[in-house]
Amino acid sequence: MAVKRTSSGAPWEAQVGYCRALRSGDHIYVSGTAPLADDGSVLAPGDAEAQTRRCLEIIAAALADLGARPEHIVRTRMYVTDITRWAEYGRAHAAFFGDFLPAAAMVEVARLIDPDMLIEIEVEALLDEA
Repeated sequence: MAVKRTSSGAPWEAQVGYCRALRSGDHIYVSGTAPLADDGSVLAPGDAEAQTRRCLEIIAAALADLGARPEHIVRTRMYVTDITRWAEYGRAHAAFFGDFLPAAAMVEVARLIDPDMLIEIEVEALLDEA
């Protein structure tokens, strides 16, 4: 089975040895996605909702590169540094998905790769056909 990969150009992709997302048949797996601005800096330090939106924008672009749309997402995993801010992360998540609700998890972690990052999101998507 052919595997198709896409990159977002994040500096860690080459350093760690991974791709932003890959498609194998009708499954797409998107790596943990951080809220990076176009210049590579952390977008909106301190703003949990804006960082969540940015992660989801990057994920949507990776999905598009692999022939999918956000409504194909079946599962999200949100890694957050402060679970007490769950409503802020949740607002952006809910707005992004609308009526296409995936299975989801939100887990507090001690820290992410940059101290200004409040969230990192990974997703799985399933297309109707390969």
